[in-house]
Amino acid sequence: MSRTPFIAGNWKMHLDRAGIATFCEALAAPDYGAEGVRVGVFPPFVYLAQVVEALAGTGIVVGAQNCHPADEGAFTGEVAARMVADVGASHVIVGHSERRHVFGETDADVKARLDAALARGLDVILCVGETIHERQAGRTEEVVFRQLDAGLAGLDGETVATRVTVAYEPVWAIGTGLTATPAQAQDVHAAVRARVAGTCGDDVAARLIIQYGGSVKPDNVSELIGQADVDGALVGGASLQPTSFQALARLGTGVNA
Repeated sequence: MSRTPFIAGNWKMHLDRAGIATFCEALAAPDYGAEGVRVGVFPPFVYLAQVVEALAGTGIVVGAQNCHPADEGAFTGEVAARMVADVGASHVIVGHSERRHVFGETDADVKARLDAALARGLDVILCVGETIHERQAGRTEEVVFRQLDAGLAGLDGETVATRVTVAYEPVWAIGTGLTATPAQAQDVHAAVRARVAGTCGDDVAARLIIQYGGSVKPDNVSELIGQADVDGALVGGASLQPTSFQALARLGTGVNA
């Protein structure tokens, strides 16, 4: 069974309206895309509707970087999954390490956001990953499995296989210039797939898309995605320029089986 690589750009708190218009014009160009790969972008909330409109009909995934689990209420500064869906986005990132470690989101918080997104018809990218201290203590699988199990709890296998993407992002490799070696990434990705096989079955695990995130660049993406269980990338800094993001998409076209 083959899995189509998924290259997603997380723009974090970057770009502006003019820059995004230029970026989307490049993304929508007929010669921009690559065969055999899914491409997605995750802009800041205030530009989400602009990107949805600009990329309509291109097949490029557009999603939000987070969502609140409540449909509405006195939650100043938050954006509901309902609102993300209402502007036409199709995906949400949940559990990014910056949400966990900078904003204090717990596994329970991440699970609530994930469930709310799915309930509103949005697909999700569930981020999991360990800190450098946890890796050095030999706790990588313990931490990743805890986050994974919490996020997938109660979901049926078909939902996991078709509406959830898992992104393994070692916290020590995000925005640091450090990158897990292809072998290190493969080890954790294989462990994640085996964990899902144990809870949801071999067929679900074989279909699950597992991205790598952490200082992914055009010069390392091919080797990373060349690993048997690495099915794409969740990209930060290298997704902020149309040329580098296009290079990532074109270099990430190898289909894993």
